[in-house]
Amino acid sequence: MTIAQTPNITPGDSLVTEGIPPIPVNIAQTVDRYTNFRAASLSSWHPTRREMLITTRFADTPQVHLVKTPLGTRKQMTFFTERVPGGSFQPTQGDYFVFSKDIGGNEFAQNYRYDLATAEVTLLTDGKSKNSRGVWSNKGDKIIYTSTRRTGKDNDLYIIDPRNPQSDKLLAQVEGGGWSPLDWSPDDTQIVTLEFVSANESYLYLLDPVSGNKKIITPKNGKEKIFYGAAVFSKDGKGLYVITDKGSEFSRLAYIDFSSMKYDYLTSNIPWNVEDIDLSKDGKHLAFVTNEDGASILRIIDTATRKPLSLPKLPIGQVAGISWHKNNEDLGFTLVSARSTPDVYSLNIRTNKVERWTESETGGLNTEGFVDAQLVRWKSFDGKTISGFLYLPPKKFQGKRPVIIDIHGGPEAQSRPGFLGRNNYYLNELGVAMLYPNVRGSAGYGKTFLQLDNEFKREDSVRDIGALLDWIATQPNLDKDRVMVTGGSYGGYMSLAVATKYSSRIRAAIDIVGISNFVTFLEKTEGYRRDLRRVEYGDERDPKMREFLLKISPVNNAQNIKKPLFVVHGANDPRVPLNEAQQIVATVKKNNVPVWYLTAKDEGHGFSKKKNIDYLFYATVMYVKQYLLN
Repeated sequence: MTIAQTPNITPGDSLVTEGIPPIPVNIAQTVDRYTNFRAASLSSWHPTRREMLITTRFADTPQVHLVKTPLGTRKQMTFFTERVPGGSFQPTQGDYFVFSKDIGGNEFAQNYRYDLATAEVTLLTDGKSKNSRGVWSNKGDKIIYTSTRRTGKDNDLYIIDPRNPQSDKLLAQVEGGGWSPLDWSPDDTQIVTLEFVSANESYLYLLDPVSGNKKIITPKNGKEKIFYGAAVFSKDGKGLYVITDKGSEFSRLAYIDFSSMKYDYLTSNIPWNVEDIDLSKDGKHLAFVTNEDGASILRIIDTATRKPLSLPKLPIGQVAGISWHKNNEDLGFTLVSARSTPDVYSLNIRTNKVERWTESETGGLNTEGFVDAQLVRWKSFDGKTISGFLYLPPKKFQGKRPVIIDIHGGPEAQSRPGFLGRNNYYLNELGVAMLYPNVRGSAGYGKTFLQLDNEFKREDSVRDIGALLDWIATQPNLDKDRVMVTGGSYGGYMSLAVATKYSSRIRAAIDIVGISNFVTFLEKTEGYRRDLRRVEYGDERDPKMREFLLKISPVNNAQNIKKPLFVVHGANDPRVPLNEAQQIVATVKKNNVPVWYLTAKDEGHGFSKKKNIDYLFYATVMYVKQYLLN
């Protein structure tokens, strides 16, 4: 994208626009500081030195950087036009790392070896299929990873010595796209592997890394669907620490003893989901994160006594990517809060000292004045309580405030308090309130709530937004006559569905990589995802379900969309194919309402390149000013 000496911005070569009016250069100048937030995330500790790989963006895309000390220089290691979402050090010497990247957001990631001595990069995978980055053996001589190369849809398990790409071999054939390796046993003779069926159902297996034989350790009984998340071997190899909702509404931390196969629950006193776990290399401390009403709480227990350690208080926000250094003292993690973009920290359990490793730029803005989220609740059509997070503009904005409702994807994701990034512009400069609902089907509120939108109950979640519109009308500081709805992926479907059902109650809608027809989506999404999505949305091959899915699909109700619509999509999207955007745009145009359409030829399921994100932001600011505020 170029900002020429003309009054308007020229979209970049990869962007195709329809119906978007010329964007004045002064919009870019006005919002510039809000486009220059950076973020950093922890990728990997060095095994012998107190150094780490992080991911951050300096040019157009995030890349891998090396940081040698807290708040030390960020030395960029990879330089690609495509984003590199992370890398992992070889776990004994750390003389090379393995990273992955795709092309144009197509999610067909390939693995590469980066040799630190020579800076040479070597391709490790086939160059065509979808591959996971995988999990290192304790010896550091092998990685087990998944690849779709055999069928295009099954996530088979492969094993490789990254020093010798020719060693790559198929270890185990599986059925389905939900398989992933989790951890190697301390002696490297077993690998715990997950088969993910849905957000409510998954299974754990022990896999032999030589023969490829696998044995299920969480039997399928047909009576109760049970979810298993992360799993790590205990230091003695006699059991597993796992995250599971077995026998509980929420996911608990449990220890499974291999000899008795009994479950010992370690967090029954915490009525919230456990999300992430990591065991220190000496096996003495287990770190985990709980999701408590949307906020992350970091916890560490002594594995011998099962007692919690007393930890310093972290800001309210999200903690992700917890990872122990091999020194058994430093726990690294990524932290984000309302006033801080994602940055990397470490906690030393010997001194209880928290150290900051990165301080990402905030575009020259002082973020200390950025507002915290308020947890709000409302009653839906059936008496169920639904909640969300409301951000109110500064007090300088008087009177009832216009509202942007931003609906998360998934559908089994969750809106959680954190850094709003560019959306702070709407709050701080335009006086727009931002509301992030967690409609039924969202994670974080128990497994019953998670299933309330499945299959024939799909539109109940749309009715939750209808109830939210009712709630907004009762709030003295919110303007029920100036409401816009937006969302990405499943949130894009929700935006379209709200625009068909409640058109008279909103000013405009934005659909980002959203589903417009459930049947065409299920038929055309990539094969490795199709069965996983059928569990959530319903199987379009069943005549009754097909009829229902067609009936509720926004494209078949598009005649009801009477307010402006902005549709955004990546041409290489493997999850929600471009056809979903094309058909809703073509249909809504017949309604004689403004339709803006933006496609990026070098993006997939969402935009990742700064120049594309910037143009989308400029267009969205203009759209908000024109249709929500005027």
